[in-house]
Amino acid sequence: MSTMYKGEEVQAVHSGWKFIIPSLIGALLFLTPVKINGEITIGVGILASWLQSTFGESIPAFILILLGFSAAATLAATILKPAVVLNSSFFRPLFITGPFGVIIRVLGFIVGLMAFYQIGPEAISSRDTGGVVLYDLAPVLLTWFLFAGILLPLLVEFGLMEFVGSLLNKIMRPLFTLPGRSSIDCMASWMGAAPVGVLVTMKQYDEGYYTKREAAVIATTFSIASVAFSLVVANVIGIGELFLPFYLAVSTASIVAAIIMPRIPPLSRKADTYYEPVGKQIDDHVPEGVSLIKWGYQEACRKAHKAGSIKKLAANGAGTVLDIWLGLVPLVMTLGTLALIIATYTPLFEIISYPLIPVLALLGLPEASAAAPTILVGFADMFLPAVLGAGIESELTRFVIAGISLTQLIYMSEIGILILRSNIPVKFGELVLIFILRTIITLPVIVVFAHLFA
Repeated sequence: MSTMYKGEEVQAVHSGWKFIIPSLIGALLFLTPVKINGEITIGVGILASWLQSTFGESIPAFILILLGFSAAATLAATILKPAVVLNSSFFRPLFITGPFGVIIRVLGFIVGLMAFYQIGPEAISSRDTGGVVLYDLAPVLLTWFLFAGILLPLLVEFGLMEFVGSLLNKIMRPLFTLPGRSSIDCMASWMGAAPVGVLVTMKQYDEGYYTKREAAVIATTFSIASVAFSLVVANVIGIGELFLPFYLAVSTASIVAAIIMPRIPPLSRKADTYYEPVGKQIDDHVPEGVSLIKWGYQEACRKAHKAGSIKKLAANGAGTVLDIWLGLVPLVMTLGTLALIIATYTPLFEIISYPLIPVLALLGLPEASAAAPTILVGFADMFLPAVLGAGIESELTRFVIAGISLTQLIYMSEIGILILRSNIPVKFGELVLIFILRTIITLPVIVVFAHLFA
């Protein structure tokens, strides 16, 4: 009996350290704000920025090569069907994508070629459309997801989400109808980048830790803009000196939306069932008589004990990175460019924004007719409203434009495409509706702060 007891004790101590050390490193890399060169970021962001600054000029060329390889390899795998791909659980999901995937990857390469060499129709090759995706968006995705994909297991595989989830469950459930572990997704977005939060949510949903409704709510409601990106937007639109009240407005509006959105359609109608291939893998019920900290620690140790080997986790991380590089980047290149073409070269957003003009005027915003299109153009890309609104004279109006662009969340050039490409059950039409609802909910909150501080 004593030998067994000692063995169990040693195993418990080992599991405890297996939880604490990787989780601490994960928290430092993903959740701890660091100020570098006057900007607030996280450890993964520092690594991504280092890679961009070191290889900045070469990254667009590398992306073009990546797009070409993705298109060629997918075409070859689809036509030739080699056994090495078809029989591999690693290569098959990467290169066997179906007709839509093949078309998108080929188009992504063609658009990338046009943008890189500035050939073909200006609407595609312009620095304002295809060039924005190739030189601005894609490098961020490439570098952030390289480190986020490889290092993400430190955040989700060793018990940190179980520990935090147990502590915050009684807060997150009544407020946001979500499990406590979802706070990690929010923090990963807030401190780092919104796509990282979506990546965490995707992985947790695929592994059976979120229901369809929970994953849809978190991905569309908790993937808030990071502090660093918010500061960039504030400076571009010319309200950098108002950043503290501005970010307070964005945070308040986001919290209000996070409370309301899960309780109304379409998110409220999502099924509270788990991803069918894996089923439910979580039990957040805390036994009576056990403290939250003790139960959270026990659950974290159980998770850490079951964590795979370093080799297996590294292989899974590499698979995540390649899936994003070979699948998501061509999609962003194609659909992101299309969204920017519509926003830049067509009057679509101007036309559909006409009903907004009297609403903005009623809310006391000067230059309402100029502001209205910028309120909706954020659906194409989160950065566009700041660029288009920078020329508006009224500081109050610019405050509102910048704030709304950060609280709408659903922008197709990045977050929208990432969600659509995942297994999370949210359709394009639902993203449009969620974008509109978030605009309706957060606009009055931002306007109140604008009148108080701008």
